[in-house]
Amino acid sequence: MPRDQESVTIESLRGAHAARRKEIRARLREFRQVWRTASDARLWEEMVYCIFTAGASAKMGLRAVEAVRPFLASGQQQDMTSALVAAGAHRFPNARPGYVVVTRDYLQSSCSMRLRECLETFRDPCERRDWLATEPRIKGLGYKEASHYLRNIGFKGYSILDKHIVRCLAELDVIDSPRPPTNRKRYLETESKMRQFAGDVGIDFDELDLVLWSIKTGEILK
Repeated sequence: MPRDQESVTIESLRGAHAARRKEIRARLREFRQVWRTASDARLWEEMVYCIFTAGASAKMGLRAVEAVRPFLASGQQQDMTSALVAAGAHRFPNARPGYVVVTRDYLQSSCSMRLRECLETFRDPCERRDWLATEPRIKGLGYKEASHYLRNIGFKGYSILDKHIVRCLAELDVIDSPRPPTNRKRYLETESKMRQFAGDVGIDFDELDLVLWSIKTGEILK
């Protein structure tokens, strides 16, 4: 398996977690605060961020949201595309705004954009994520980004299995392949193995996700 940096080991994982624990826990508290205090408009903005992050990067997602924020409530696809192009903010300036508009139209018709109320109707965490990942009128959120969204708005117990996390898990021999899962079955299997590993090494599951990501990126973002 090609590596662009030194492979993670249990020893280096423990060291990174100890060094970054305070920052990681502060970030997780920020996520929980979003759920406690955020308006539905903020919850929608966080969903848009995850739509823009898919197939891109966290930083690109942040830049994209900054560019299109004036259009999130009612702007059209072309408004967002023009803003993204002007700011040089995203690699998919046409497709992603289309996803945002289709998703917004669906949420407006299905729940009047009352996202908090809608998400609270799900008592089962898997069903909540399944809805986001598989509802055909919610565009751009597969299992990874649905998990990303739920984590960022304060829900616990979801792993964001992107290339960084999966590569770490492969280097730690938690899983056999460094390729991110491409379907629900593989996603749940990988997530289950990661949860078991978290228990084995004594690191909180949600903290493990962030520390693994930070090992490969050097940052603790969202």
